[in-house]
Amino acid sequence: MQVSSFAKYAGEVLFNLLALPAIVVGFVGENQAEVGRRLVNPSVVGTTGDLRSLVESLKVSLIVVALEDRRGRLPVDELLRCRLAGVKIEDAPSFFERLTGKILVSDLRPSWFVFSPGFNKPRLFKSAKRGLELVAALALLVASAPLVGLAMLLIRLETPGPALFRQSRVGVRGRVFELFKLRTMRLDAEASTGPVWASDEDDPRVTRLGRLLRKLRLDELPQLVNVITGDMSFVGPRPERPHFVDTLRQVIPYYDERHTVRPGITGWAQVKFGYGSTLEDSERKLQFDLYYVKNMSLLLDVAIVLDTFKVMLLGRGAR
Repeated sequence: MQVSSFAKYAGEVLFNLLALPAIVVGFVGENQAEVGRRLVNPSVVGTTGDLRSLVESLKVSLIVVALEDRRGRLPVDELLRCRLAGVKIEDAPSFFERLTGKILVSDLRPSWFVFSPGFNKPRLFKSAKRGLELVAALALLVASAPLVGLAMLLIRLETPGPALFRQSRVGVRGRVFELFKLRTMRLDAEASTGPVWASDEDDPRVTRLGRLLRKLRLDELPQLVNVITGDMSFVGPRPERPHFVDTLRQVIPYYDERHTVRPGITGWAQVKFGYGSTLEDSERKLQFDLYYVKNMSLLLDVAIVLDTFKVMLLGRGAR
């Protein structure tokens, strides 16, 4: 594995490897100057020209290729010899995805999207997902109506203003729609600041009742209407506000790819990362969102829904 480009995420990969029956035997540099320089434990063990001999001496079963620019630098002959000898070869983004459950956005090239498996679900899958979600949303909306009605009454008693909150969000293919939530903030929450992310768990704009509703995720129940109208799914990337999308698509590569599927009430990023309130958080969440878009399936949706119930019971990640 080439040293410099892998350094920025080697720690996270190695942390995940500790839970697997695998041993990292070393890193390979492109030239002699990198040999002997320690990156992590273990250290750099040779150059790309030594691959074949290193594979034999260290009994390597997997080589991960992490080159930021492969043009004219990929040791094709050495890799081919290793591949024909039965060694598995994997590129860093695919390895990172398989190991961590997210996609390394910063190192992706457009060709990765073109040739990588996934991102293309058959029409039958989309129809089945939509049909199941429509039936489930109608049933849950009826079942939760008394709870939502009680919450709306308590909201009106606590603070003046409407109990139901509407906000513009960006949905599938960049289409803007109106998202419904139970109001958890004061009416003048953004009167002096304009659109801002919720700052932390002690955000002074959130009401006492609103804090409880957010912790239990009950403020999201009106979004069942959004599912019924087809603006949202149960599971998908969380929809962001147009103001933030305009900024994020300028600074985060491939940000708009998350808009190729319907946004969700919950999602892979919500159960794996939680809430984010910075540009850095948004980039990390996108890694999980793109993993979901690429690997979307009914089984993955079920797993995310079950994890969401765990989050609701533990009160993690809600703001």
